[in-house]
Order: sequence, then structure tokens, then C-alpha cells
Amino acid sequence: MPLITVTYATSRERPSLKSEIASAVSELTAKILGKDPKVTAIIVKSADAADWFAGGRSLAEQKLASYWLDVHVTEGTNTKDEKAAYLAALFKRMSELLGPLHHESYAHVDEVRGDAYGFGGLTQERRYIKGKLEVAPEKAA
Repeated sequence: MPLITVTYATSRERPSLKSEIASAVSELTAKILGKDPKVTAIIVKSADAADWFAGGRSLAEQKLASYWLDVHVTEGTNTKDEKAAYLAALFKRMSELLGPLHHESYAHVDEVRGDAYGFGGLTQERRYIKGKLEVAPEKAA
């Protein structure tokens, strides 16, 4: 049930781009991090390449694109290798969508404690406990 925010800047802006980004991010998050797309929320925002500076120069001036992706997941639900594969796949896919990327394009997998993170009025910890109680075997008499 991650919450994902993607901010990007590119000269390849088109009407379908935000939808394409959301779809690609959802797909990679499900495939690599194992997160259910049905409970994945994604916010996609664009920024003007003239307003985004990397290495002291605007992306517009450098004729490059960039992105910042922040994904919140429950602590301990993904391995270091999964997170590394996710970041590499994101960079590749965002390059395909946005055009040549500045090497200072960022993604952050923010691991949040299960008792401090949730949706629908329940923390992930309470959701986990509830699931365990629903499938707990009956005690022998």
C-alpha cells in the first residue's frame, strides 16, 4: 500500500505523460517490490525544466530531464537487493519516458514503521494483526 510521489521535468511533455509515468511506476512497484497495485496511490507532478537546477544549471539549459520519486513502504517488507533493483529499473524506465536524464535523478524508498503508517483508518501493524487473527487455527480442546 505504498504512497508514491513523482515529480519530473522534461522537454518531452505530452498529454498522456503523467498517466504513462503512473502506470510504469505502479507496474515496477508491483513487479519488483511486490506491492499490490489495487492499494497503491501515485501522485504525479510536473515541474518546468527551466526551474529545475542540477549541477548549477537548469535542465532546460542542459537539454536533460530529471525526476524525484518518493515511495513509502512498510519497514522491513523489502530487501536491499529488491530496493536496488527497483531504483535501477526506475531510472531506466524514466529515461525511456522522459528522455535523456541528468545523472542526478533521484528515488527514495522510505521505510516507515508499521505502527506509524497505514490507510483506511488502520495502521499496517493493526492490519497485519487483524489478518493473523482471521486465519488463526482453533485451539484443540
